[in-house]
Amino acid sequence: MFASWGSFAYRFRWLVLAVVAAAVVGAGSWGLGVFGQLSEGGYEDPGSESSRAAAAAAAALGQQGGDVIVVYTPDSGNVDDPAVAQRMATALRSLPADKVTQVTSYWSARAPQLATPDRHSALAVLTLAGDGGAKLTAFRDVKDDLTVPGVRTEIGGGAVLQDSTSHRSKTDLTRAEAVSMPIVLILLVLIFGSLVAAALPVLVGGLAVFGSLGVLHLTALHTDVNSFAVNVASLLGLGMAIDYGLFMVGRFREELAAGRTNRDAVRNTVATAGRTVIFSATLLIIALGGLLLFPQGFLKSLSYGGMAAVALAALISLTLLPALLGVLGPRIDRLSVRRRRTGARPTGPVTGGWARLARLTMRRPVLVVLPIVAGLLVLAAPIGHVRFGEVDERVLPRSDPARQAIETVKTEFPAMSGNGVEVVLRGDAGRTPDRAVAQRFATEVGAVPGVRQVTPAGARGDVAVFTATLTGSDPLTDAARNTVDGIRALSPPAGTEVLVGGTTARNVDSLDATARQLPWMVLLLAGATFLLMFLAFGSVLLPLKAVLMSALSLSATFGALVWLFQEGHGAGLLGVTPAPLEVGILVLMAAVVFGLSTDYEVFLLSRMVEARARGASTRDAITTGLARTGRVISAAALLLIVVTGAFAFASVAMMRFIGVGMIIALILDATVVRMLLVPATMRLIGDAIWWAPGPLRRLQQRAGLQESDEIDAAEPAGTTEPAAARWPGGPDANGPDADERELVRR
Repeated sequence: MFASWGSFAYRFRWLVLAVVAAAVVGAGSWGLGVFGQLSEGGYEDPGSESSRAAAAAAAALGQQGGDVIVVYTPDSGNVDDPAVAQRMATALRSLPADKVTQVTSYWSARAPQLATPDRHSALAVLTLAGDGGAKLTAFRDVKDDLTVPGVRTEIGGGAVLQDSTSHRSKTDLTRAEAVSMPIVLILLVLIFGSLVAAALPVLVGGLAVFGSLGVLHLTALHTDVNSFAVNVASLLGLGMAIDYGLFMVGRFREELAAGRTNRDAVRNTVATAGRTVIFSATLLIIALGGLLLFPQGFLKSLSYGGMAAVALAALISLTLLPALLGVLGPRIDRLSVRRRRTGARPTGPVTGGWARLARLTMRRPVLVVLPIVAGLLVLAAPIGHVRFGEVDERVLPRSDPARQAIETVKTEFPAMSGNGVEVVLRGDAGRTPDRAVAQRFATEVGAVPGVRQVTPAGARGDVAVFTATLTGSDPLTDAARNTVDGIRALSPPAGTEVLVGGTTARNVDSLDATARQLPWMVLLLAGATFLLMFLAFGSVLLPLKAVLMSALSLSATFGALVWLFQEGHGAGLLGVTPAPLEVGILVLMAAVVFGLSTDYEVFLLSRMVEARARGASTRDAITTGLARTGRVISAAALLLIVVTGAFAFASVAMMRFIGVGMIIALILDATVVRMLLVPATMRLIGDAIWWAPGPLRRLQQRAGLQESDEIDAAEPAGTTEPAAARWPGGPDANGPDADERELVRR
């Protein structure tokens, strides 16, 4: 199938080029409109108790807490000075009614919680028109109108946090691409030695990112898409397209060097490297698709962006890229920067540094496996102390005005910080809760450990709302979560329903939703990896080993991230504020890192299985696989480190978390795990690594996805000797016997 497609792409190369290029450019051009369709929310579980509490309170009383909180501090005097009060009243009344639907300020309400005790500062709380992206638009329209002459202004609140995060994310994305792309191009030139060959993976990456905007735009027309999805699409689309382009271009040049015609080189490239791209991309898409299992819209958005980018990267790599290779042929080595060795690939035993490394690891496999596994487990140890939170002002730099304003509100106006627990008492069948009953229940809430005081927030219709202020200032601590659990454990008064919401409850519900779905995601990842790798390689133990290796690498990566970002070791160097980890970003990292680990595993094993199918012993197959792919995997990891590592310098902590996490994961996986642990483990297992029960092997053969058949079909004309004879040393040099070779070939 893959070889046939390679022949088709070569035969109709100009048509394929024109159709794919036009489709991607057209989709990308239309997709530029996605930036006006993106949202900034989706972090909560929409079906949770906290979400229902917020909806009930908003329906009865209107939005609580406001979208924008402005801290006003007069340059002289205090907030009670008549001149100051007059200026403030005039400025706030002049705000456009179509942008700001409600204004509550100290000067209008004279509520003591809206001013500091010494009256040096006071608040104005604004509710913006619309919802989602409309609120951000409204804020941007009135932002400049919030300043008052003679009064220092600090602007905070949820809408301001979202606006600053969105703006910084876009800036970070632009800067990361501007920094990484030239470095990637230089590295590709050094890897390939040719400017033409180096430009092809970059071209595929650019088209994948551009085309993914069209998919996101189409998605945003039917459901909410968080703006962070564009960052994920850019990161994965660019990174994976460059990796896939590297695999394809490298294999094509290898086929040309082996003396094959341009047509056969394209065919064989698609039949081998193209097959690997499809399998690895499918596994990564399934991993990202696992995010759709979670109810949070934020995770669904990341899934949309990631799947679109990876799918396009693979599609372009298997359509436009083979057509380009067919057009270029040997001209792919034009504009060389160094002399390239030509001639057929040596037919003797594989040599070089990677082959020596493989033989060294297999010489004493136990001495390689035990220290590496122990080291990875040590790195994973901090996972036991992980704490989860949600996106708050700490994702922004300390110098950001929005963060400073929010911290000012939390410090000087704790009652207005929005960190209290919202308790909604709703009567059955639309009946109004009895006032005395509601007050008695509020007294019970006030007796729950961790509650400082309970104040009424309002009542209307069948709803009465109370705000329980916590004794601690951080709503994401274990103590705060225990307080929410204690409130929820109270028996509701007869004839009423109690709903508990607020920041802490929202976080508790989001974690519970994630915990409920996480086992299904793990099952999906492990099951898909096992099934696809079995269909590709025909072994039961190979996919099991791949799952265990990826899980070990993932655990070590997460442990290091907890140590850095939560416990704060090196926080000053990284420029981040230690904080609980956002569970959505952690789940995204799990999907991406697991997918990338499997990606490199598939590429490595494909060359081992190819060698095995040609008659190599297990030891020689491992050596050949590492010798043929070690340089390419290391180069791919290095390029991806550059692409994702540029995000390690982002100003938004979430992007910095992903950048640092990807660097750690890639370094561990592409070096320690793939280059050392995998060969040593396979050597320990021995020939059993290729084993599969007879019925399963026959099922795999009927599926027709094994690589050996197309490898044989793709052999150049004139190659007539048996596979074992082609293998260095023949059948008696540590190679399989005739029966085993025939079994492997079947």
